[in-house]
Order: sequence, then structure tokens, then C-alpha cells
Amino acid sequence: MEVLYFAWLRERTGISQETVQPPDGTDTVEKLITWLKGRSAGHAEAFSDLDVVRVAVNEEYAKLDSPISAGDEVAFFPPVTGG
Repeated sequence: MEVLYFAWLRERTGISQETVQPPDGTDTVEKLITWLKGRSAGHAEAFSDLDVVRVAVNEEYAKLDSPISAGDEVAFFPPVTGG
């Protein structure tokens, strides 16, 4: 699974992307986030307030309860404002 981080999430995790193999049973975005929080203090900080984190699975907006699987691309980014 490819995980991408944008904007301040990239700054807090210290990386822009990583290839991960979460444990069996990590089948939703929320479970992935819970697992990612344990990877480093930066990951824990990046996901400390999920109200300001948006997600896309395979380039489509997703929610915390959205399903994920091993071959997916999951991207995390801050809310986007237009103008």
C-alpha cells in the first residue's frame, strides 16, 4: 500500500510517501490511521486531530470508514479551500 502525505502532514511525518504493509485486519482508513500513529511521534502528531485531515483512496475522496486493501494508494491532506 502506498501512503502519501501532503502539506503540513508531510512536514509532521517527515516524509512525502511511504510503502507500508499494515497488519491483517487493517481494512478501513480509520484502522490505517490508528496503525500509522504508532510508526513515529511525527505520525502521531500528524493524525492528532482528524477533523483537519482529509483522505483520498485511489485518487477519490474517502471517509474514515472507507474500505482499503493492500494495493491501494491512500493520500492524506489538509482541507482544501477554493477561491
